Amino acid sequence: MSAMNDPSGVISDYADRVLQVVERIPPGRVMTYGDVAEWVGEGGPRQVGRVMAGYGAAVPWWRVVRADGVPLPGHEARVLRHYRAEGTPLRDPAPGAAGRHRPRLDMRRARWAGPDPEAGSHAASEAGPDPASEAGHGPPGG
Repeated sequence: MSAMNDPSGVISDYADRVLQVVERIPPGRVMTYGDVAEWVGEGGPRQVGRVMAGYGAAVPWWRVVRADGVPLPGHEARVLRHYRAEGTPLRDPAPGAAGRHRPRLDMRRARWAGPDPEAGSHAASEAGPDPASEAGHGPPGG
């Protein structure tokens, strides 16, 4: 049986918490799968990826990304349209980069530190480190 839903098709508490974090990522900003897991306070990047694969269509899924900023294979054109429409910071591919003909995210500028703990629940304060303290994180707009 899946850890994300029961036989009745009801979404699990974990999946619901992941989706709540994703819904709060502002336009033009992104969080990595690992960032989302830290804010939820449980699981890791793979578990967040499974939630996104199963339920991500209901939220701005393009704002949850790989840590290297490269769009997921097969979704490049779609995510780039979203990123450009939202003004998400992008980097041009490196000159001569084999197989990288599309821009990728500028993670230093696009990465969001996470929801304001004052605005809602924040499980990470109970379960682990604050992702804002990691290198590459900063306040929105920072």
